[in-house]
Amino acid sequence: MLFQKRSTRTRVSTETGMSLLGGHALFLGPSDIQLGVNESLRDTAYVLSRFNSHILARVFAHSDVLELAKHATETPVINALSDLHHPLQTLADLMVLEEHFGRGGLKGKTLAWVGDGNNVLHDLMLGAVKLGMNVRVATPVGYEPNERILGITKDLASDNACTVYSTTDAQEAVTSSDVIVTDTWVSMGQEDEYKKRVQEFAGYQVTGKLMAHANDGAVFLHCLPRHQEEVDDEIFYSDKSLVWGEAENRMWTVMSVIVAQAGKTQDFE
Repeated sequence: MLFQKRSTRTRVSTETGMSLLGGHALFLGPSDIQLGVNESLRDTAYVLSRFNSHILARVFAHSDVLELAKHATETPVINALSDLHHPLQTLADLMVLEEHFGRGGLKGKTLAWVGDGNNVLHDLMLGAVKLGMNVRVATPVGYEPNERILGITKDLASDNACTVYSTTDAQEAVTSSDVIVTDTWVSMGQEDEYKKRVQEFAGYQVTGKLMAHANDGAVFLHCLPRHQEEVDDEIFYSDKSLVWGEAENRMWTVMSVIVAQAGKTQDFE
């Protein structure tokens, strides 16, 4: 487990999940290994792939994940977060939604994203349209999702008979939606932008007033850690909130990914 960025859920879910599978997880944080500093990423990948059956990397630059994967010989590299993608979070999100709406129950539902067009959004919208969900994205000007990934999402949506819509109006995105999702407005490494971002995200806090525009029975997701400016207590701690099941599913989904990458899916129920 290579972590350039700290994390509660990613570390604990992976270590606990690996233990439950009968394996062992070894954690290397920024003070243990400086990727690409004392040793090149290529050399790091060569060495670690000789010791371990999996490499899970939580990094800043997506190019670091690609570099590790390129040189890790036959050892699979799992992206535990990069500046462009967060696939493990999407698996947990979609799992909790299927638990709530039922298997196959997401097709035709509408998911609204309110906030920063970041790595979490990128994979969530890709995953959502693959399951036939309509996606509405509301971001302030200048915080839109990656154009290439948005284009891929729209192509996938066309293939799966659903739609993707972008706006700067949070209420417009939430109206008639079934799932409302937000995330931190200030990601790790952006702390010096806090005041600027909070000002520019004014009006994007998920509140009861905003949720009132969603469909009856609409639910709320947040991948955590949560900050008050992103969602108020009324929604975060309400029956509409699925955040705790969402967090728990980080463990079950990373376990599934590890087993699938090991090629031993048939050995587990």
